[in-house]
Amino acid sequence: MSIVKTLHIVFMVSWFAGLFYLPRLFVYHAMTPSDDRVGIERFKTMERKLYYGIMAPAAVLTIVFGLWLWLGYGFSGGWLHAKLALVLVLVAFHLFLGSLMRDFAQDRNRHGHVFYRWINEIPALPLLVAIVWLVVAKPF
Repeated sequence: MSIVKTLHIVFMVSWFAGLFYLPRLFVYHAMTPSDDRVGIERFKTMERKLYYGIMAPAAVLTIVFGLWLWLGYGFSGGWLHAKLALVLVLVAFHLFLGSLMRDFAQDRNRHGHVFYRWINEIPALPLLVAIVWLVVAKPF
């Protein structure tokens, strides 16, 4: 396996870990009592460091190495277009999580912990499964 493929996988796994973990932090943050300022500030710090320190760089590097692989290997086919569309949905989800994080950072959270549980469970897993299936099976 080439170093480019290896780096792409490492950054992709890091990005996906963040996409799964940040909404989980939101669940706990939303459950924190409003008088627990230390806990709230701790969650703000964790969310910010995860988003800007791990997720954003991993997302950018995943896309960069993915483009490098695409240009270097010349992948083509309908499966690739479907995969790229799903990656765009993941980028939109990433940006949506960033807006939720900024709301928490400014103490403007408008949702309860159940909303964040749904955000944690529903969107990312089907996208991950669909993208991996498209890459492995190349169905069209």
